[in-house]
Amino acid sequence: MKNYLFFDLDGTLTDSAAGITGCVVHALKKQNRPIPDDDTLRRFIGPPLIDSFQNITGMNAEQAGRAVRDYRERYSTIGLFENRAYDGIIEVLAEVKRTGKHLFIVTSKPEEYSVRIAERFGLSPYFEQICGATLDGRINEKRDVVAMALRRAGNPAPSEVEMIGDRMHDVEGARANGIECTYVLYGFGTRAEAEAHRAAHIVETIDDLRRHLLSL
Repeated sequence: MKNYLFFDLDGTLTDSAAGITGCVVHALKKQNRPIPDDDTLRRFIGPPLIDSFQNITGMNAEQAGRAVRDYRERYSTIGLFENRAYDGIIEVLAEVKRTGKHLFIVTSKPEEYSVRIAERFGLSPYFEQICGATLDGRINEKRDVVAMALRRAGNPAPSEVEMIGDRMHDVEGARANGIECTYVLYGFGTRAEAEAHRAAHIVETIDDLRRHLLSL
């Protein structure tokens, strides 16, 4: 039985596309970089920003570090609230929590921002912990955030835990800790990505997610 449910934030609980892509554009403009098309901008949603600025725009590590600082300049005051909880997700959380399961937010987004978002959009009451990356980069990769969440949960057996996310980083970060991952298709990923990275379960809609979580 899966008694611990680890939820990604962006693309799983909230639609954060406008805030993230707007802050990426802000950072690129600050460095006089060309602005990519919308599809390319959406690739920034999910992975650690320091990696995306290098992998997507070709920045070196120093340039990417400056871009992350420029991104956070806007995100910390404006971008994090250009966001919304997915329709129906709070009702799903409430129903699943009533079954006695332990719910955690486990995200590569900095924890400080994640807490503010969860409080602003009414998610906080359903979660025992909000686990995120550190602003200093010490904890950045999804596998490290998952490991931290396991420690905070009291080190349950991996077989008792299910990760729920919408990108390959959720699948691989969970797998690195011996955990299965449910991949949601209403977020920012694709079925092809979910299948290529061998997600344990794939669900299309929030209602599908509700039925799946209640069956665990």
